[in-house]
Amino acid sequence: MKRTLEMPLQDVQENNRSWWTSNPMTYDWRGENRKEPLTLEWFDWMDSIFVHASRLFATDKTPFDRIIPFEQLNGKRVLEIGCGMGLHSELMTRAGAILTSIDLTPKAVQANKARMALKGLHWEVMQTDAEVLPFADDTFDFVWSWGVIHHSSRTGRIVRQIARVLKPQAECRLMVYNREGGEARIIFMRDYLLKFKWMKQSFDEVLHQGIDGFSARFYVMDQFEDLFRTFFKNASSRLVGQETDGVPLPRSLRRLLMPFVPESYLRNAQSKRGSYIFLTATEPEWKMK
Repeated sequence: MKRTLEMPLQDVQENNRSWWTSNPMTYDWRGENRKEPLTLEWFDWMDSIFVHASRLFATDKTPFDRIIPFEQLNGKRVLEIGCGMGLHSELMTRAGAILTSIDLTPKAVQANKARMALKGLHWEVMQTDAEVLPFADDTFDFVWSWGVIHHSSRTGRIVRQIARVLKPQAECRLMVYNREGGEARIIFMRDYLLKFKWMKQSFDEVLHQGIDGFSARFYVMDQFEDLFRTFFKNASSRLVGQETDGVPLPRSLRRLLMPFVPESYLRNAQSKRGSYIFLTATEPEWKMK
């Protein structure tokens, strides 16, 4: 079951919770992780898939060091919205962040606690809805969210909440889906046109059905920046993506071709037609004057 445009928003959020509880983000799309769930081996397998898939834009020397400002996080109050299975939470904690991680689902909380126990680390993790953050104004120095807020029933509410809980000179970094990226274009050709869904549904409805999650919005860069400029003084974004954005073919064909595709081409392709928008916003101005 997927969201329809006529569905009441309160039903969307509850279905979001149910969907992600049943389908946690483990990056195991085809059931290939044979390790016992929530063991060290299970986390290591999953983390390696995540790191490899993000290599074109995220990693220089250490995982995700090109997009997460680890060197700035030591001793800082940090909020992660949508912590999933906890890899980013672990990395930011290792960098010295005083971290609070939240997620809509109990599965994510369970996974984060298991990861902490296995790694000998600690951060605060709680199940809560980012549309109504349970924190005081001006609490955090940095907010991080990877591929989360576009799944919410009311994304704009989350943006306002992020601005509210950030300190005046603070920063947030987030990723959402790109409406003009490779994944959206594939869904447009494969599902909307070739399967003749345009005869019965809007493209937005087809996008919802063709992507992970119960509900998902796709943004264009200017539109997403404009949303953040409502609540922040500065907002800028860029495109990032994976090898599928450079070689948009079925997985079996892509695997055959990948040894012959230069990494330089893939890096250039993902920066031009990547499926993700990566945004940085600073200096929240949420208090209406």
